[in-house]
Amino acid sequence: MASREGHPRIPHTTTADFLSHKFDYLIIGGGTAGLVVASRLSENPALTIGVLEAGPAALGIEAIDVPGLYGQVLGNADYDWSFETVPQDGLGGRALPWPRGKVLGGTSALNFMTWNRASRGDYDAWRELGCEGWGWDELLPYFKKSEQFHIPDEENQKTNSIYFDEQALGNSGPVQIHYASEYSSSHAHWHDTMRNLGVATNKAHLSGSNTGAWTNLGSIDPVTGTRSYATTAYYLPHASRPNLHLLTEARVAEIILEEDEDGEYAANGVRFQREGQSFEVCASREIILSAGTVQSPQLLEVSGIGDPEVLAKAGVAVKVRNPNVGESLQEHMMAAMIFEVDPTLATPDDLKTDKPKAELAMQQFHASRTGPLTILPNSIAYLPFSHIMSSHDQRLVAEAISSLPPSSDPRQSIRQRRFLDSFSSSSSTATPASTSAPASAAAPGQIEYIFDLGNWSPYFQPAPSPDKKKEKKYATCLQILQHPFSRGSIHISSSHVEDKPAIDPRYYGGDGGSIDLALMAHAARFAAYKIARTQPLAGIIRRRVFPPSAQSSLDDDDDGDAGGGDEDEDEPFWRDWLIRTTITDWHPVGTCAMGEHPRPRPDSDLDSNSDIGDGDGSGVVDHRLRVHGVEKLRVVDASVMPLQISAHLQATVYAIGEKGAAMILEDALDGLVR
Repeated sequence: MASREGHPRIPHTTTADFLSHKFDYLIIGGGTAGLVVASRLSENPALTIGVLEAGPAALGIEAIDVPGLYGQVLGNADYDWSFETVPQDGLGGRALPWPRGKVLGGTSALNFMTWNRASRGDYDAWRELGCEGWGWDELLPYFKKSEQFHIPDEENQKTNSIYFDEQALGNSGPVQIHYASEYSSSHAHWHDTMRNLGVATNKAHLSGSNTGAWTNLGSIDPVTGTRSYATTAYYLPHASRPNLHLLTEARVAEIILEEDEDGEYAANGVRFQREGQSFEVCASREIILSAGTVQSPQLLEVSGIGDPEVLAKAGVAVKVRNPNVGESLQEHMMAAMIFEVDPTLATPDDLKTDKPKAELAMQQFHASRTGPLTILPNSIAYLPFSHIMSSHDQRLVAEAISSLPPSSDPRQSIRQRRFLDSFSSSSSTATPASTSAPASAAAPGQIEYIFDLGNWSPYFQPAPSPDKKKEKKYATCLQILQHPFSRGSIHISSSHVEDKPAIDPRYYGGDGGSIDLALMAHAARFAAYKIARTQPLAGIIRRRVFPPSAQSSLDDDDDGDAGGGDEDEDEPFWRDWLIRTTITDWHPVGTCAMGEHPRPRPDSDLDSNSDIGDGDGSGVVDHRLRVHGVEKLRVVDASVMPLQISAHLQATVYAIGEKGAAMILEDALDGLVR
């Protein structure tokens, strides 16, 4: 674990040092968004900024810094909160691990460094919901402000099918992003395989439509070859600012709310724990909550902001009623299909089973920033379901979507429209392969596929071979549902912040859960019967091993093929596999969603929970990220996203941080802080 004694680039701060300052703004959480806000607010020397981070400053940790070691810190209690869902009925009673960053930089220190954006329509849907200023056109400047794009050389572009629209990318931001120079050998087959399936290469995948196939880029500094994340990008360059003060390993236990004579509440400080003691610190202007989708609602609830019924069960006194806190949890669902591949191919698994090879790879990385430890999964495709389903199946799913119970929540109508418009549209990704234009906005990317060498499944564990020369090699095709109908919640179960909240994503649950499961089954069939059997990718695949085909076993005498047993692999076969193996893609949003203030019913009893009308307002924060019903308190992180997007979250969370900081500064300068 990183030492509290600090790092040469981080000022050593004691609790007493931190408490000696008079802060204008206090930021709860030194994670992805929190450090963006801290960096931007501290650009004004007249403002004094404090950041409280529960985790350590883990600088110089190879498992974080070295790209090819992605995933190794997941589950490490030093850097990961190691949350877990409640048992999921839709997953056969399984509870899933939910990694979240407990470290300076937050989950940007733990993620797989994927850098992409959703399509224009996803962000415009936020604006449609009343979140003024949050459409694609308004967010694009903040995407660009966060990033510094490094143009790959022409040979790399040609060899690895790299395409981009330079005008849509930032060139002077803190986060370093670039296309890798080295790729898994399977990547050479990806674009041709997709084209043979009628999927065009999207040559402007960051410009407002991510539909189609493309080569991904990552948040990696091409100079150092290491992860570029919130700590290295936004904090370290400004750590010596005299008005920016960071205290790590300091866990906030409560937001201090003070009530005025009119019964209105304002956030004036926080109570935090460090080294076994409790402390209080105040801020004169605002408290900024950036604890993430799990812990931002948790802290609101333990502070008395939330659904009275939830708070009462946890023994927390109600201060501000809002039944939306912790609700509307939306998460990407993922399944991993495994194939046996050409045994001569190098895979990431080699470094896990061959210690000398792993040592040589690390030596190569340190010597030249090249080799297998620079390789990330970069073969990506986002497809509409209209491209992978027959017209008959589209009609069946459309009927199920149209039959969902009526809802006053406008988010539900947008979810329905996304699919129904896609099914009824003649647009698809089956456009000429030579096109340089993004796919039509009428055909949004609804399922993501990632193909890479190596076994990514926690449920497929092949027996080790006693003969290394006969050891089998594997590849993974991930399928990730982008716009789920399933919605869940995160709520406290006690008044103590140390007690982990109850995380209930309701995977494949609720009114739309069966639709999500049906869609994932169709996606699995496309991966098994189309992607894996289409040349040239099929040329390296020996057989599907997980799930094993209905007519084959996994013994060594069974040659199998890339699929096998199609006639016995009906929809129940795939549903059963998905129920047993679906996992999280670690992209939770929505628990402190932007939206309108929930309004009291005219005939309500103000002493009961009935005073809040369901559907009268879906928000926890307004469009300027201010918490409804509380002065001087904002939330700035992924939890404010009102609808899930078709993208990995990292780039969007940085943009939320940039836009949130800009609004805070605008309000401070205009004297509009409530």
